[in-house]
Amino acid sequence: MLFVFAVIVAALVLFATEALPVDVTAIGVMVALMLAEPVTVLAADVGLLAEPVYVLHQAGDGISPLNRGLSGFASTATITVLAMFILSDGVQRTGIVQILGAKIASLTGDSETKQLGATVGLVAPISGFINNTAAVAILLPMVTDIAHKGKLSPSKLLLPLSYASMFGGMLTLIGTSTNILASQLSAELIGRPFSMFEFTQLGIIVTVIGTVYLLTVGRYLIPSRIPAEEDLTEEFEMGEYLTEVVVREDSPLIGQTVEEALRVSEFDVDIVQLVREKRTFLEPLGQKSIQAGDVFAVRTDRDTLVDLLDVEGLDVIPDVEVDDAELETANERKNLVEVVVAPGSSLIGETLVSTSFRQRYDATVLALRHGQELYRQRMDHVTLRIGDTLLVQATPESIERLNRNNDFIVAQEVARPDFRRSKIPIAIGIVAAVVGVAALTPIHIVISALSGALAMVLTGCLRPPELYDAVQWDVIFLLAGVIPLGIALQETGGADLLAELFVMGAGSVLTAGGGLAVVLGLMYLVTALLTNIISNNASVVLMIPVAIETAQQLNANAFAFVLAVTFAASTAFMTPVGYQTNLLVYGPGGYRFTDYLKVGAPLQAVFAVATTLGIAYFWGLAPA
Repeated sequence: MLFVFAVIVAALVLFATEALPVDVTAIGVMVALMLAEPVTVLAADVGLLAEPVYVLHQAGDGISPLNRGLSGFASTATITVLAMFILSDGVQRTGIVQILGAKIASLTGDSETKQLGATVGLVAPISGFINNTAAVAILLPMVTDIAHKGKLSPSKLLLPLSYASMFGGMLTLIGTSTNILASQLSAELIGRPFSMFEFTQLGIIVTVIGTVYLLTVGRYLIPSRIPAEEDLTEEFEMGEYLTEVVVREDSPLIGQTVEEALRVSEFDVDIVQLVREKRTFLEPLGQKSIQAGDVFAVRTDRDTLVDLLDVEGLDVIPDVEVDDAELETANERKNLVEVVVAPGSSLIGETLVSTSFRQRYDATVLALRHGQELYRQRMDHVTLRIGDTLLVQATPESIERLNRNNDFIVAQEVARPDFRRSKIPIAIGIVAAVVGVAALTPIHIVISALSGALAMVLTGCLRPPELYDAVQWDVIFLLAGVIPLGIALQETGGADLLAELFVMGAGSVLTAGGGLAVVLGLMYLVTALLTNIISNNASVVLMIPVAIETAQQLNANAFAFVLAVTFAASTAFMTPVGYQTNLLVYGPGGYRFTDYLKVGAPLQAVFAVATTLGIAYFWGLAPA
């Protein structure tokens, strides 16, 4: 038991600090648990211990520690979540969500109420049937464009987009990976999984409450961090960092290629575009030879510019403002966009230098928003994370490639000719069949979901190579790693001990006349606080065994306590790190960490009351 608690504490610290990616931490947990029994058994055999302090399996259950440690990979929850990623991607590639978004966007105008209502009203129901992180990623460009066209700060809409996706995910079993995981744990520990629409009635109630909050109190608490401007250079405050220079006749750069000049330069400078003989060139510029009279738009600070002019033989072109209009002259189509680092991106933990971003994507990064920090110089060695926003200039063709790349989310609407619109009825029909079969027949959700994923490929909604890109592998490895931790917590008696401590703490509430509903509310709050610090899936794994043991010690309905933990873990409003959708809008919204607390804490408190009362009403607190 002590070993399990040590692993839990270490995992919580790593999850909270993000010293390692969450999936790496989860794999470390899994390895530690598999190594534990041989070590403790050996110690017992040589007389160092009276008995093993940690055994991964119960005596006589016929399952080896190795198989138990790897059980997360064979878990129905892990496989179901994997299949749901594929189903969501199949729907996404038809363009149906973008079509719905465009139709709704055309009705919003410049009314903040309409824009906010459209954002919440669209993402919440969609999140009930496709992965809510995917829903936010798909709708983020549309919502940003709605805000800019309506002269509204995108910050006013992006946080509601994240929050609505979370409470919308509670409409069905498949809305979030957390629900699917909680269902499996509930089935294993008390023999009662969730049905497809198990908590839909409560999900509708909290969705309505959340919507009303965001349209009233929330709209006044959400700050306008990003200016309500269409000009991206103004949004990223690039006025002091973009300049046009001309190459003098005596410049030592003449004859060098752009790549050579940048490689040997000791200055923090990027060449954004080249104007030669009234033609404008964007990346790739590396192999172009520099000539006298070439005009370069460059990104650098004023002090560096002064030194650069003297050393490299350049002159500043006066009275030229390098803004969006100037940077868009190379092409009639959009070539200046915001790009968001997506969940599961290969860039996470890397830098612009280590990924060779300019060469790899034929694109120039002008600025980087890292949470509330804005970098316009010395960006090359900033470690990238989910939600970081890059101001990128590139050709329309390069932007289209970025838009098709699952590593990124382009935060402005970019036309995608590769949408398979003819497959819209098929993709929707497949998802409807998956939901219907799981809801109305004895067939398990994992079989239904895998069949749907196969159907997406057989019908051409997805191509076979796209299957692997559709899956967020960090989430899969996170699930596979933390599931054995929940088993260990249960089987070593750790859950019993934590439940006893919780009951002791709640004893004063019961003594003072508070009922089981108050204790249920406390369980919700404890889980909510935990999930705002660490992964929501890790919170479910740790708290559901404790919730069940607590209910049994109080002679209460264990299923009600499972539901409280599930709802709390799926609605992490108070920090950007509590849920992936919060991280996705962190950079594009320009939010501060405290913004989530200011807006999310009241909503979390309202949900605590509404969820507790709803569970008590629909499922009861007395033991079944």
